[in-house]
Amino acid sequence: MEHGSKQSQCLVKSRLFSTSAALHRQNRIPASYYRGGTSRGLIFQKKDLPASQDDWKPILLGTMGSPDPHGRQLDGLGGGLSSLSKVCIISPASDLSRAQGAQVDFTFAQVGIKSTDIDYSGNCGNLSSAVGPFAIDAGLVKLGEDELRAGKGTATVRIFNTNTQKIIDSTFPICVSPDGSVEAEASGDFTVDGVAGSASRIQLDFINPAGAKTGTLLPTGNLVDTFDGVRATCIDVGNPMIFVPASDLPVDGKISPNQISSTPGLLERLEKIRSQAAIKMGMATTVDEVPASIPKINIISTPGEEGVDITVRTISVGQPHKALPITAGLSLAVATKLEGSIVRPFVAKTNKAAGDPVVIGHPGGTLAVGAEIKDGDSKVVERATVYRSARRLMDGLVYWK
Repeated sequence: MEHGSKQSQCLVKSRLFSTSAALHRQNRIPASYYRGGTSRGLIFQKKDLPASQDDWKPILLGTMGSPDPHGRQLDGLGGGLSSLSKVCIISPASDLSRAQGAQVDFTFAQVGIKSTDIDYSGNCGNLSSAVGPFAIDAGLVKLGEDELRAGKGTATVRIFNTNTQKIIDSTFPICVSPDGSVEAEASGDFTVDGVAGSASRIQLDFINPAGAKTGTLLPTGNLVDTFDGVRATCIDVGNPMIFVPASDLPVDGKISPNQISSTPGLLERLEKIRSQAAIKMGMATTVDEVPASIPKINIISTPGEEGVDITVRTISVGQPHKALPITAGLSLAVATKLEGSIVRPFVAKTNKAAGDPVVIGHPGGTLAVGAEIKDGDSKVVERATVYRSARRLMDGLVYWK
């Protein structure tokens, strides 16, 4: 009996302290962690990553804690939601983007939670708000004397987004220390619905944002299409989007994210519509080729609140979004200006003046978005503007196995 007990003890020890695999130190890489709008993500400098983008995958997955079959990303810095499983890669502007006045290049990666997918097909508007402040905080952009002059207090960083090949101007307050060091100002009285407290305001101007992925404002060539018996406007501003009326599904437009998830068959039907639309938008030839993150599908409805022009519920990477992706807001604001779109009648009811921003209601509150359109033989979107806040949460090393 004693001999058997010793054998059991040895077996337990061998399981706890297996020598079948060599012990090794964890991998590590310099990183920053930022909140941008209603998203959070890791920021890497491109110089710290392998030269080939193909070799980034294990780093991005490992640092975010993916894949996680439980969907929580507890072994990394992800948060189990699409809005918290994001990575930005930033570098000084290339010769190509510098010719457009850019100061930094920015690549966005949407990291799968349960899967090993890394999606570079679109941009994240929320995390775009963190790029300018990071560029200043990390010393990637040197400011001129006029920007550093006492009383000036603001900087504009011109960003080239490699995912969409588009320019974003980010304007925000800066803090200049007596020793001349500069960082983005975090404190202020600007609030973002869905984010506790207040912060300094960041203005994001998306320059010529139409056709960011598909090359055209209306990728299907139509203002209205029908998929699975549901009317839709497909538009590409910042990212490709699909807008469908709640009444066509039919569901209550004020439906909560949890109710969307729990309504039998609703997410499956929305994914079916999204896949059909993506193919007609030229983004895929088969359902299996449709990117996970774009196009995003959005349910729109008449608002019930005073001061809100339109209500939206967005599905992002298969999950109901808790707030509103910025690029969904940009596309929606432009769609309200297109006569004949599914979206236009909703805002027409509120008697919105031509130059006023569109106030969009979402599960986390509201978002005001402005858009400048030039009428002609085709619609030309000159810029779309939104206001966010961002804050540096951490600088240091992030580890993965």
